[in-house]
Amino acid sequence: MTILYPTTNADGRPVIPMTDEQKYWFDIKGWILLPACFTEEELKPIREHQMRFLYDRESLPPQERDSHGGASEVLLDHPAVVGVLNEIISHQPMASEDCYGFRYDHTYSSHRKAGHDNWGPHGGSGLFNFVGNSHIYQHQLGKINAGLIRVVWELNEVQKGDSGTLLLSGSHKAAFPRPASTDTDRDHPLYESYSCPPGSALIFTEALCHTGTKWVNPDRDRLSLFTCYNTVGAKWGKGNLAPEVIAAMKPKRQTLFRGVWTAFGEGERSNKYYSDTNRAV
Repeated sequence: MTILYPTTNADGRPVIPMTDEQKYWFDIKGWILLPACFTEEELKPIREHQMRFLYDRESLPPQERDSHGGASEVLLDHPAVVGVLNEIISHQPMASEDCYGFRYDHTYSSHRKAGHDNWGPHGGSGLFNFVGNSHIYQHQLGKINAGLIRVVWELNEVQKGDSGTLLLSGSHKAAFPRPASTDTDRDHPLYESYSCPPGSALIFTEALCHTGTKWVNPDRDRLSLFTCYNTVGAKWGKGNLAPEVIAAMKPKRQTLFRGVWTAFGEGERSNKYYSDTNRAV
């Protein structure tokens, strides 16, 4: 069996590999849900950081002024998320026990109250997205490359009917354009959603058709972090974390922010390190 590196995350916690059932689910549907990855006690400082970042950013020290700064940096490489990314996007020649075989692409924090709408279906037909497009889904027997990957951390509970992210399962492999009705019908039978406890991670390929919709729960806000990951030699979104935010992280976590290039060799000829002169912009 092929060993997926690294086997621990930046905090030394063992990576949790995908199960065969999870691989099948992701390949068929284009998404997977990892419930309750954090305890309520672990979530409290993360929520506090997210709300301060959104509404009182200047109160944070400079090294914490990012969606993934401070207490929220642990969301970047949770052991279960690393296990999924190792399987579906990692370029193994660029991985080691000290370096991830994938990289951070971009992110944003989202706080939504009842009535906030974010409707806008996009994606799908990923089977035919190839040259120059990170929104791909390529597969062969027993192995996939899921392209640009979105990890949505649901920091509050999402119940059935709350209207979390809608997913058009299977559309990442579609050979035909999706029906025009999916652009307007929020209750279209092709759309699926989910319910989950707080601290859960929704992971999907950006080749999948997906959309936000109107949040309807008046008693509980939706607080989420939408982070994208990409292969080592590609970048879709613009920008990166501020250098002081990355500098406060552990070395293995820093490798998520290295430059966007791929080569083979030893030392600086191989993109397995982060430095001030080897960081994405």
